[in-house]
Amino acid sequence: MQTVFDVLKFISVNHQEVESHQVVVTDPVGKPNGLLTDLLHDLINNALLFVTLKDVSSATELIEHLRTHTPLPADVLAEYAKILTEDCYGLNFAPQKGQIELIVHR
Repeated sequence: MQTVFDVLKFISVNHQEVESHQVVVTDPVGKPNGLLTDLLHDLINNALLFVTLKDVSSATELIEHLRTHTPLPADVLAEYAKILTEDCYGLNFAPQKGQIELIVHR
């Protein structure tokens, strides 16, 4: 099973890491999960300014890097760890929306 971290690490758009507006977290039938999507957008927009996903091999390593190199509080890092380690059951590409949907069972 792949995690959200694994998927973010290995997908790209035009050979670049995905941008927050390009990803949405959904359930298996395609209903968006606003809470997880907002958390993922926050992670991409803020935390990934400090590290390139290619440079880390796990969600744990990414969180440790952020812990030592950013002023992000522990509770924020804990939330980032939750979304990064969430199981991803598939991807759905929605070109008409310009989005990639990460499918989770939550």
